[in-house]
Amino acid sequence: MTGERHEAPDSTAVRVALWRAMHVRVDPPPHVLKDEVGLRLVNPDDGWRGRPDMDPRATGAFRAAIVARARFIEDLVVEQAGRGVAQYVVLGAGLDTFAQRRPEIAARLRVFEVDRPGPQAWKRRRLTELGYGVPDRLRLVPVDFEASGDWWKQLSAAGFDPGRPAVVVSTGVSVYLTKDATAATLRLLSGLAPGSTLAMTFMLPTGLLDAADRPALEATKPKARADGTPFISFYTPREMLALARDAGFEDVRHVPGTALAERYFADRTDGLRPSSGEDLLVATT
Repeated sequence: MTGERHEAPDSTAVRVALWRAMHVRVDPPPHVLKDEVGLRLVNPDDGWRGRPDMDPRATGAFRAAIVARARFIEDLVVEQAGRGVAQYVVLGAGLDTFAQRRPEIAARLRVFEVDRPGPQAWKRRRLTELGYGVPDRLRLVPVDFEASGDWWKQLSAAGFDPGRPAVVVSTGVSVYLTKDATAATLRLLSGLAPGSTLAMTFMLPTGLLDAADRPALEATKPKARADGTPFISFYTPREMLALARDAGFEDVRHVPGTALAERYFADRTDGLRPSSGEDLLVATT
């Protein structure tokens, strides 16, 4: 679109996309999630697999955590679509590829990807270049999450119907937002139509991680700060549940990352398991 800056996605979104592709390329089957579309969008140079953050062994637990949360969300969306829910909102969409990978499900939904204007313009261009395009069922909604309430208006302007049930997901976002911004988001979403579901990931304080995972988290914090995406907010499960209840949700539950490990990795023989540190809030209206 004229006047839009095609700002590349941030390093975190790129890393997530590449880890999802790495899962397919270096981990033996069965694959928890098959996604190489993000890799095509990023189109890195030929040496991308030699990056330190792509080391197959050193980053295996992080890679597993990323595909586990993505698979959980995808299963949730498929389940809700089967129940007739026809709106799917991805907050902080980054390089999400659901609409491209699961067209048979996306065809039954209107998918709203909410993200910053620059990266969205970049993604729109790349989807067009790769031949996926941006069909009417996929709405790219450019917003600033820290501008309280503004994103909600823009979502409605893009065709979202607040009177109909929806699945709303936010993965890997809350750690980068202030707690006030997350509380404001929860207050807005608690007013979703009955039958709606919210799934939001949150990062645990270091002390709640498995001892083996704590050094990696601490080592990641300075790098995130240097990349311009500092970690801001951490939550205990009790704190996140209380935040959701205070926002107006009555039906809330905590899904530990360990539960995803048991669901998707229990029978693996290669030792691949997700790292601890990121859990999920699931709330319904």
